[in-house]
Amino acid sequence: MESLSLNIQKDDWKKEKHVPVIELKEPAKKGEPINIHLCVGKEIPHPNTPEHHIRWIKLFFQPDGEKFTIHLGTYMFEAHAESIEGPNKGSAKCEPCVHTSVILEKPGTLIALSYCNIHGLWENSLRVDFEN
Repeated sequence: MESLSLNIQKDDWKKEKHVPVIELKEPAKKGEPINIHLCVGKEIPHPNTPEHHIRWIKLFFQPDGEKFTIHLGTYMFEAHAESIEGPNKGSAKCEPCVHTSVILEKPGTLIALSYCNIHGLWENSLRVDFEN
């Protein structure tokens, strides 16, 4: 039986431009909003052209002691400098970065999954513990 997990790439985001980076903007506190920054290409920029771009980032949460993963959000990047004048001549393109806010009631792990139209699926995770 084939599994999607066998096709998800992982690497260090400091040396690979496809890995989603998860950053908390301040320490996490139980039951309070947690500001999260997600980005692909933080250290090494991703081209984000019509030919080669990040299409989306998904964010999940795996609470400690629970079986099921929670889908927190899907963030789409739909402008890649396309134009009737030709590729890379458009007046706008997205950078694959997003700020979001969530409220967590348990510690656990944030998991980000990104999709490159050429290089497929990439994953990263970040442990979240609450500040005392």
